[in-house]
Amino acid sequence: MILPVIMAGGSGSRLWPLSRALYPKQFLKLNGSGTMLQNTVTRLEGLDCADPMLICNEEHRFIAAEQLRQLGELNHNIILEPAGRNTAPAIALAAFTAVSQGQDPVMLVLAADHIMQQPEAFRESVVKALPFAEQGKLVTFGIVPTGPETGYGYIERGAGQGESGFDVARFVEKPDADTAQQYIDSGKFYWNSGMFLFKASRYLEELKAHRPDIYNACEQAMTDVNADLDFVRVNKEAFLSCPEDSIDYAVMEKTQDAVVVPMDAGWSDVGSWSSLWEVSEKDTDGNVHQGDVMSHNANNNYVFAETGLVATVGIDDVVVVQTKDAVLVVKKDQVQDVKKVVEALKKEKRSEFQLHREVYRPWGKYDSIDNGARYQVKRITVKPGEKLSIQMHHHRAEHWIVVSGTANVTIDDETAMVTENESVYIPIGSVHSLENPGKIPLELIEVQSGAYLGEDDIVRFEDRYGRA
Repeated sequence: MILPVIMAGGSGSRLWPLSRALYPKQFLKLNGSGTMLQNTVTRLEGLDCADPMLICNEEHRFIAAEQLRQLGELNHNIILEPAGRNTAPAIALAAFTAVSQGQDPVMLVLAADHIMQQPEAFRESVVKALPFAEQGKLVTFGIVPTGPETGYGYIERGAGQGESGFDVARFVEKPDADTAQQYIDSGKFYWNSGMFLFKASRYLEELKAHRPDIYNACEQAMTDVNADLDFVRVNKEAFLSCPEDSIDYAVMEKTQDAVVVPMDAGWSDVGSWSSLWEVSEKDTDGNVHQGDVMSHNANNNYVFAETGLVATVGIDDVVVVQTKDAVLVVKKDQVQDVKKVVEALKKEKRSEFQLHREVYRPWGKYDSIDNGARYQVKRITVKPGEKLSIQMHHHRAEHWIVVSGTANVTIDDETAMVTENESVYIPIGSVHSLENPGKIPLELIEVQSGAYLGEDDIVRFEDRYGRA
């Protein structure tokens, strides 16, 4: 049985303003009916797989858990990284977890933010790679290139290994245009997909041989593991001591047992808005429209409208992305520079770098619909059966107006049911909580007023999600 290991870290800054630091691209619906993470899980259907093991950042844990829950795939199977240390340590955590359970599965290592336009071809390549992994080889999947792409690393194949694979002659960095064309003309090179297949024990053996510092730090991190809801927490201090390195540098470029299996499945890592345009369905004018969009005399554009109408007239080869709090307009041949805007936003400490206007929480979500000096208005949605933390604010009072559903509200020592068209006032300094005891989502409007309205003015006394 295959153990899928899905790496869901990363920020995806080149897909701003849809992708934000606290809601990156792997959790977005960019292609198909599911999010990129969910599509990664569902394309495994048809393979003999165990429940997937997900590796993600601490700050993304509730988003990841909710998306797995929607698929019925949430089963205490999310490993939390205290901090990003690149792919070699992340995969080591998964391998140590697997062998600690007395098993030695074949691990299928995938990124959560890739697109496969032909999932059946993806599965066929995995099946072809299985015999190599079972023999102790470390398999990487090489994407059959469609052109001289300079944004990907390449893998050169060596001698053939049966009908399905080749020895890895070498890994090469992202080339310039002329070198990339030479690679394509030779017919011996593949794009480096960042997907792998190997036994858990073999990966650990190779990691120990070539990067014992990473091996030892991850082994130590796994000696003190705590279960928290659906999450596995490793020893933070030990993991923070782990060096950063990718699996390519730490293991694959050093092992004598690397095999490359070709894959031709309509793969894309969706590294930019232009690459998303390339893999999306287009109209007769070459346009990709998402949301409420109208175009006149416009060609080969990607236009995304999150809220409201976006109209384009007389423009070609442009990306337009409109969200509730930001608008991006960029030429398709300059989309790689979107990350420079993100860097500037981060430097200026603007919220648009980190958050959307609509923010997801383990209990539901809130949308900051208006604000000014000394006031802020939010629309809050609480899922059935969920509860916000018992908390207090030093600098703000709050009014809650229930729009639909039923709220169970506690203020200091008094608890009351608040229903549709009713409201309640929470004074500054009052200890309070909000719960949805009903069967439908609770929708309410929150009006905050006070001298300071930041999210860090929350003193939590009790929290069922471990945030207190």
